[in-house]
Amino acid sequence: MTHRLDTVRRMWQLLEPVHATLYYAPEAFEEAAALGYATDERWPSYFAYRAAPLGPVGPALVTSLFYSLSPDLVERHTAPAWRVAAPERVLAARGVAVDRALRRLLGDHIGSPELREAAGLARRAAEAASVAGRPMAAANAALPWPEQPHEALWHAATLLREHRGDGHVAALQAHHLGPVEALVSHAAVGAAPQELFRGRQWSGADWAAARTRLADRGLVHADGRATDEGLRVRTSVEKLTDQLAAAPWDALAPDELTRLADLLMPPVLTLIGSGLLPARSTLGIGMTYDYA
Repeated sequence: MTHRLDTVRRMWQLLEPVHATLYYAPEAFEEAAALGYATDERWPSYFAYRAAPLGPVGPALVTSLFYSLSPDLVERHTAPAWRVAAPERVLAARGVAVDRALRRLLGDHIGSPELREAAGLARRAAEAASVAGRPMAAANAALPWPEQPHEALWHAATLLREHRGDGHVAALQAHHLGPVEALVSHAAVGAAPQELFRGRQWSGADWAAARTRLADRGLVHADGRATDEGLRVRTSVEKLTDQLAAAPWDALAPDELTRLADLLMPPVLTLIGSGLLPARSTLGIGMTYDYA
């Protein structure tokens, strides 16, 4: 591994807002509505856009791959998804949405030499990502690369994000944390307030049962806070996630990775400053861990 784990984690933190733009931009809801999806909440378009690279798959596979979303939530939005529009139409709409949203949000950054350079560096890393055993990454890697730099940057961010996510699921399973336990343990270390995790739509009974299972393992206190052992386990999960996400970045020399981070900062700050993205999410993107 060429790069430090904190550098690998920083690249995720920089690229995640680029990827997440799709799920919150008005343009994405407009394109989804044109296909016939409901847009009174984000879930119908979220499931369609994110699952479309997999083809016309059913709820069982999506539940497995998306991992921490409740099966009822996945069933409700995935079961009818391809009756509304075929995956290839969804992918086309996704591309239009990304193009429109980034053009509006990034303004003068679009077409700049800096954005073109950033897209080229990010693409090199994304193309170096092994997709063996990583179904979400593999599905996105099979799609054609867009020609425009801002769209290519989004595609690279998405491929790298899904590559990391596939590895994160493996890390959770290696530590015997099922879907609900993954969320409870994340809330326990302060990644986000517990109420924020309700969007994943597990029932109160599901959450309580998972907390009991973690308490029986000595990972959380009765009030849901992480014990020292719980923090150690969650830190180990995040460390393994970063380790499994590191290989694509070996395609870039240290100075190139520093350059990419510098190039990404202005557009990413623009995206964050737009107010489009939630101030906090269940991803724990601002969390730091001591890997010593």
